[in-house]
Formats: sequence, C-alpha cells, structure tokens
Amino acid sequence: MKLKGKVALVTGAAKRIGREIALALAGRGCHVAITYRSSRKEAEATAAAIRRKGVRAMAVEADLLDSDQVRQAVRSIESRFGRIDVLVNNASSFYPTPWATVTDAQWEDLIGTNLSGPWRFAQAVAPGMKRRGTGKIINIADVAAFSPWPTYLPYCAAKGGLVTLTWGLAKVLAPEIQVNAIAPGPILMPKEIKAAERKRAIEKTLLKRAGDPKDIVAAVLFLLEGSDFVTGVVLPVDGGRLLA
Repeated sequence: MKLKGKVALVTGAAKRIGREIALALAGRGCHVAITYRSSRKEAEATAAAIRRKGVRAMAVEADLLDSDQVRQAVRSIESRFGRIDVLVNNASSFYPTPWATVTDAQWEDLIGTNLSGPWRFAQAVAPGMKRRGTGKIINIADVAAFSPWPTYLPYCAAKGGLVTLTWGLAKVLAPEIQVNAIAPGPILMPKEIKAAERKRAIEKTLLKRAGDPKDIVAAVLFLLEGSDFVTGVVLPVDGGRLLA
C-alpha cells in the first residue's frame, strides 16, 4: 500500500505512541483522523501537528465503551474524507488491578478499551474497505497477551483477546483486508510504574534496554507499506522479552 493520499484512522492518538504513529503516517502523505476520549486539548494539538505536514487531519471524540459513539465517529470521518483505508487500533487503558479487588467498572473499562473498542472500530470500517477491495487494520496488542502479569489480569485478558481477534478478523476479512497486530514490550512505560518495576522489565529483555516509540512506528509502516502479503501476524517488538 502506498500511503500518500490514503486516509488513516488512529484511535487514542492524542499522545504517546498513538501520536507518533499518526505523525509518521502524515509524514508519508496520509490524511489522518484520530480519536480521543478525554484528552481533547492534546488531540487538537496532534491534529494541528498533522496538518503542518501538509495533509488533512480530524480529531473526533469517541468513548470506545459506547458502540453508538464509535459508529458515529467512523461516519463523521468517512463523511469528511470519503473513506478510511487504514485503521490502527491503538487506544488503550492500562493500570494495576490486583485480582482480588478488581471492580466491575475496572473490568468493563479495560476489556472495553483494549478489546471491545477495536472490535467495534473494525466492524465499522470493514464494510467500506471490502467495497473498495482494499484496506489494512493493525491492532496494538502487548507481550502481556502471551505472558500475563498477575496484577494486571483484566488488561492482559483483553490483550489476549485482541490477539485472537486479530487472527479471526484476518480470516473473516480476507482477501481484501489484511489484519495484523503488534505486541510491544517495555516501550514508553507509564509514569506510574515504579523505578524498580521498570528495571525488572528491562532486565527481562534479551537486549537489556527499553524500546522507543519509533520501533513501533517502524513496525506499523512495514505492515502498511512493506508488504501486502502479510496477514494474521502478531509481531513482537519487545527486545526479545517473550524469549527471555
């Protein structure tokens, strides 16, 4: 796929890795729509940065826990840009949830943002992609999908489901749409994570260092521009964390 002139939707791209992905796609000449749940100021700043690269941008508020909001977001983007060629399901909630104290609200939030949201966005954009005969979906998973962390079980369960969803969608949406996932390791870890925990995460990689958002961006660009013969793949970008 040549990204110049295409339209991409990157969910949760107001900041962090999602923002880097959105800006990289814009740098390739791709018009970019982003969604946000509460980070309106940051989303508008990201949209402005996208426009400075000479392409069109749109920031849309959407709660991934609300099916109507997801569908309306996609309708708004398709109305503005005419189509969606690329979907990057990046939006995520992440925080510790010791299993004995997990609340229903925490469970619904973590499953909703990390699994149900990607499902809803894929379901909303896929019909247009199928009609046009082409499209790509990339889900941002996590190495925790394969090696769950005891104090983050709802998050890990959601990412495990996202991996399975990736495989299933690759089958259901073939041959027109390629669906893949990226499983990051210790990259841009949240500020809430303690220094000792950060150190342990890095020590568990084979490369003995944290990754960079640019590593995820490079993987996204490969799956979009590098080949149209890759689907149903979960690509670890983890410094060898899974092997270690």
